[in-house]
This record gives sequence, C-alpha cells and structure tokens, in this order.
Amino acid sequence: MSDEDHTHHTAPTLEQAGASDADIQDVHAILLREKPEPRENRAPLPLYLLGFVAAWIFFVAIYAIHHRGGVELTFQKAALIYDERYTAAMDKNHVAVKVVIDPLVQGKKLFNGTCATCHQATGQGVPGTYPPLAKSEWVNGPDERVIRILLHGLGGDVKVLGNTYNGSMPNFGKGGGGGYNWTDENIAYVLTYVRQAFGNTAAAIEPAKVTEIRTKSAAGRDKPWTMAELEAVKP
Repeated sequence: MSDEDHTHHTAPTLEQAGASDADIQDVHAILLREKPEPRENRAPLPLYLLGFVAAWIFFVAIYAIHHRGGVELTFQKAALIYDERYTAAMDKNHVAVKVVIDPLVQGKKLFNGTCATCHQATGQGVPGTYPPLAKSEWVNGPDERVIRILLHGLGGDVKVLGNTYNGSMPNFGKGGGGGYNWTDENIAYVLTYVRQAFGNTAAAIEPAKVTEIRTKSAAGRDKPWTMAELEAVKP
C-alpha cells in the first residue's frame, strides 16, 4: 500500500456539524415564544390605558361644568360669554335667573377699576388737578348735575370746597366717544357708591333717572359740560 493510500484511509475526516431544517425551526419557535418578533405596524393602545384616559376626560368635563364661574357656552352663537349675574342657581337649574345687584358693591367695583385712578381710592383727589369727592358739594348736590357729568364729561375750571381744579373729566355714557360706553345701570351704581362713601350722605341714584336725562334732558349732547352750565341746571 502506498503512502498516499495509507494517508487516505487513516487520516480522520473533519467536517462542520450541520443542522437540519427541523432543528432550525425548533430553535426559531423557542425564540418566538420567549420574545415576539418585532413588526412594522403599530401596536394598539392597551385597554386599561384607554379606559384611564376616557375616565380622566369625563372627570375634567364634569368638573368644568360645575366650576365654570358664570361662563356659558351659547350654541346659538357658538361663543363663550360671561354673565355678571351668575349664581349657583343658574348652574343648578341651567336658567338665567334675575339677580338683584347691590348698587354699592357694583359701584365700588367700577369706581376702584376706573375712577380711583384720578380721584384716588380714598376720594381725596389730586390737589390742583382732580377734585376730591369726599364731602364735595357737587357729589352731594342735585343728582341731575352729577349724572350729566358722567354722561358727557366736564371741562374747564371747576370749584370744589373753595379750591379750583382744571383736570378734564371724560364722558362715560353710551355713544359719548370716551371709550367707556357705560350702561345707565353702571352710571347709577357708581354715582350711588360715590354719594354714599367717603363721608357723603346723598341719596342713591336710580338707573331710570340716568336714562331719563340721557334720552330727554340732555339728548344730542356731544361735548363736556362746564361748571356754569351745570350750575344753571335746576333740580
């Protein structure tokens, strides 16, 4: 036997151990059981998370309805509006009930938000410019005069408690051009507050009185009053 034949019959054959298709499939199945194979499509939202989100939205909606602070959604106009007459009764019954407004409370709110800038929260005014309202003969005088002042404004020098002031007073009435356009009710409220605050003791002013002067006695007025004109107005 030749060396070549001896080598051929005696040398071990080294071959790579192979795996059958069945073995590969078994291993693949094991891997799939342990961890799902990722897919391209999106997984659906878990039901428990979907339920939590729905419950939270429902809770927020109920809370907003019961704590909306007078803001109503009018589906006819599809707009949010604020009703200053809002009460808990409106929220409970879903109807707009007529609420009696305290003129002094509403008048003080209007005064502090606008008038106090010039006349000060104490009603003492600014020396030489804006007259005081406390114990003023104008404030405590005829309501026909102070109503005209708020409706159309006041210009020129005005004497109050023996001192002269020259700060102009803007108009607050509807269509007066001053930018305020207060309702007759608001003018009555703020005048009632001023006439009964700061030590003043004058009578309250009714909105109907403001309407009367605006539509009749001073109809068509488009300029501020002067002190002389107001003094000529008789109660």
